[in-house]
Amino acid sequence: MLKPGARLKSQVCDTQVIVVKSSDSLDDLRCGGALMVPLDAETSPEVTLEGALADGAVMGKRYVDEGGAEVLVTKGGAGTLSIGVAVLSLKEARPLPASD
Repeated sequence: MLKPGARLKSQVCDTQVIVVKSSDSLDDLRCGGALMVPLDAETSPEVTLEGALADGAVMGKRYVDEGGAEVLVTKGGAGTLSIGVAVLSLKEARPLPASD
């Protein structure tokens, strides 16, 4: 299981993330259909970006899954973040309280 603070990179695009909240599901964290690897690991040249998972990841945004895992994108790229084939959703910002 990945620990909070772990830094990962995509094998198929420029996307990089930091784990904010961990869960067992993050062991299958993918970007563009390919497993994400630690920042200092070598990437596999045979892996390619899947067309259905090429909507991109936006820098500075947090993505969450249903199991409670959360990652922060530190470098955006062309691949879509997913756990297996389940696409991660963009975490919505909480509205600020009214100060009337």
